[in-house]
Amino acid sequence: MRATLEETSKSEKQPKKAFYRNLWVQVLAAVAIAIVLGYFRPNTAVAMRPLGDAFIRLISMIITLVIFCTVVTGIAGMGNLRKVGRVGGKALLYFEIVTTLALIFGIAVGNLIPTGAGFNANPSTLDAAAVTTYAGQAKAQTVTDFLLQMIPTTVVDAFARGSILSVVLVSLLFGFALASMGARCKPLVDVIEALTQAVFGIVNILMRFAPIGAFGAMAFTIGRYGLGSLGPLAKLILTFWATCIVFVLLVMGAIAWMAGFSIIKFLKYIKEEIVLVLSLSSSEPVLPMLMAKLEKLGCSKALVGLVMPTGYTFNTDGSCLYMAIAALFVAQATNTHLTLTQQLSIFAVATLVIARWARELDAETLQRRLEPDFSQ
Repeated sequence: MRATLEETSKSEKQPKKAFYRNLWVQVLAAVAIAIVLGYFRPNTAVAMRPLGDAFIRLISMIITLVIFCTVVTGIAGMGNLRKVGRVGGKALLYFEIVTTLALIFGIAVGNLIPTGAGFNANPSTLDAAAVTTYAGQAKAQTVTDFLLQMIPTTVVDAFARGSILSVVLVSLLFGFALASMGARCKPLVDVIEALTQAVFGIVNILMRFAPIGAFGAMAFTIGRYGLGSLGPLAKLILTFWATCIVFVLLVMGAIAWMAGFSIIKFLKYIKEEIVLVLSLSSSEPVLPMLMAKLEKLGCSKALVGLVMPTGYTFNTDGSCLYMAIAALFVAQATNTHLTLTQQLSIFAVATLVIARWARELDAETLQRRLEPDFSQ
């Protein structure tokens, strides 16, 4: 894969275009302008929120089609259902191992760096209403309930709700059915492949508006909360980002090395997607772009279609790191001592909670939950 990554990176540089025409440059420029606007004109900046929300909605509306088309054509084209099963099993095993490592890593960092020490917050004075809904749902949620929610009531329901796991399930069944039909399914597969090209064409059009979306999201965040509100939480924020960087370089770097490619070169290859995620506080908009880039590297459509969508739910390493560090932050801020057993209990339930609700908690939500109680 190392050679493929280098060849793909070189091919993307040709023909060379003006520096300012690069998407990641435009996004960074939009973010810089948004920060300035949010600082000097907060009221105007807050009004820019619809720009960010609209862009995320536009991308989200097409994601389910991207997943469906990619998975179906990939499996139908592969033909070997046993191979698909082996790939899926290996992917789930990988997700479990790396997610566990992320949780352990986060708990270790949270204990070594007491980000909440010194706040001395009184738990009785904190507003628990912000998390009441999530706590109630988490308490009522069981593994069986979680698995049953993956099964849509109808095929249309899976797409209407935008549930990635439900769409993957429908796509797998449809792909398996086509693969079992052999040559008889070729006309339908050709139609779906043509639809795939059209869908990715839509994605390319929508990504032209990424700088506008990043501008709206960042302008609202700075205008609503201000740079000053981040001060009291600076240690938590910096610790989290530093932990993410170290985890990527060490753990992901080791995995990449064993797979035969450089994690640094791969990060450079997806720099546009990284900038977008940081700007929009959401990883969903870059899913189609990442899938397209991985296919350019030589990954099969079936592999990309199976691993990427399920990884968005079951392989949320960043969320695992945050949940572990944030849980210990709250305990330290309220002077609540957590024993090793209690920390392991958090570790045990974190995977299910993250798989179900982590995608609903973006950076803005984090700020809204913590800022009123811990910024004083």
